[in-house]
Amino acid sequence: MTQNLAHADRTGQRVLVRDRLRHPLVFRRLTVLRRTGLGGNLLRLTVGGADLAGFVATGPGDHVKLFVPDPATGELHVPTVGPDGGIQRPAVPATVRDYTPRAVRPGELDIDVVLHEHAGPVSAWAAAARPGDPLAIGGPRGSQLVPTDADHFLLGGDETALPALARWLELVPAGVPVDVLVEASHPSAGEYLAEVARPEHHVQVLDRAGADPGSTTVLADAARSAAVRPGTGFAWFAGEAGSLVPLRRWLRNDSAFDRRNTKVDGYWKRGIVALDHHAPIDPDDPED
Repeated sequence: MTQNLAHADRTGQRVLVRDRLRHPLVFRRLTVLRRTGLGGNLLRLTVGGADLAGFVATGPGDHVKLFVPDPATGELHVPTVGPDGGIQRPAVPATVRDYTPRAVRPGELDIDVVLHEHAGPVSAWAAAARPGDPLAIGGPRGSQLVPTDADHFLLGGDETALPALARWLELVPAGVPVDVLVEASHPSAGEYLAEVARPEHHVQVLDRAGADPGSTTVLADAARSAAVRPGTGFAWFAGEAGSLVPLRRWLRNDSAFDRRNTKVDGYWKRGIVALDHHAPIDPDDPED
């Protein structure tokens, strides 16, 4: 018999280990190689260049700083690493946002971008980018790996989390069941993940029914309604920071998951430009 996660017992849960790796900080100047529409409001930019040599991103939630030309001047302002290893920032503030590297191949890196109706400077640049256009990336500075000893996973997020969700599905050990919840405005979100999903992966697309991104509870409601799987699980969610706070509190305090086996990342926040996703998503309930 299945239970509702909100009333499940945590007795016997193991604390899962996520290994961490550190990478040298490198800023790489690259160019757009090609652009590929992925359906809905998703765009893939494949970038490359000699500077891509040595690029490493081994964790599902790794992120790079994506630097694009200043929208007013067209100049690309990129930090450098000083002799002491410190970051030397350009005199003119850089135009930059964080993105998850979707895939890396020799000489090529895929970065998938959500195109917004009210675009910021980086997504506006991406919408207009063409082969040969310059850009730069910084990082990732580290990777946190998938726990290899979990019995099951519960993953979720909005469209901005799709690249990371795809990486999770690729990196979870074969045969381990995964439930994925995606809040989206277009069915292409399910098609995006179907390319990497295996038979033991169960993807559910949650229609926000025309509501603004980050304004609904559909993701949290679906997580609370999910059936309990046996054993020790790991939960990961990402998306709009404000809407994820109640979900995070439930995962940590009332769900079947040990709070140490959960991770919720705020990738963006309504009304906030360039959210620092390293900042606590819920200062009243800091990380352990």
